[in-house]
Amino acid sequence: MITLCGFGISNYYNKVKLALLEKGVPFQEELVMTGSRDEAVLSCSPLGKVPFIRTSQGSLCESQAILDYIDAAYPGNPLLPADPWGQAKVRELITFIDLHLELVARELYAQAFFGGTVSDETQARVRKQLVRHIAGFKRLAKFSPFVAGDTFTQADCAAWVSLPLVGMASKSVLGEDLLLAAGVDWKSYAALIGQRPSAQKVAADRKADQARLAELAQKA
Repeated sequence: MITLCGFGISNYYNKVKLALLEKGVPFQEELVMTGSRDEAVLSCSPLGKVPFIRTSQGSLCESQAILDYIDAAYPGNPLLPADPWGQAKVRELITFIDLHLELVARELYAQAFFGGTVSDETQARVRKQLVRHIAGFKRLAKFSPFVAGDTFTQADCAAWVSLPLVGMASKSVLGEDLLLAAGVDWKSYAALIGQRPSAQKVAADRKADQARLAELAQKA
């Protein structure tokens, strides 16, 4: 059985968890916080990042590598189209979501979600990048009703966990939800995906983990 390691507040952990649930792959979860220096963690995820998985064949890190492994090893309920071109187009969208949107917006998270501050210089740079990158993403995304077309795919696993963070972080720090401003209605999309049992499970577990970690922080 697959062991999914990480914690339920991580969007990339939830990207993988959503895929496992959608495909009906049996798995168990193990709480591992990001940045661990434990050798048992580093032997599986050399940078101490989450998520990673443990399998009978060994360990695997990086969320997209995990998703591709899951789809190949468990072909039932595929989250990629059957044809190579369709698969490539889904991965193209995921690259935009993970690298060109979420990773850029991540520079705002310290202020948006954790009580820190982000310099005016960083804010200006992130705004410029996001405006450009969102325009590019909008050219690729279909939302008809799913992000890659009429079928739920890996791209939705990435989009559902990350687009809300991009929107909320830009609204909180930059004073404007740059996704909505560009005409990307992520709220309606998130609500649509949120009706799926798999997404409801991820959301409920995320909420429980938030409460649990807040309680631990108060005791520390």
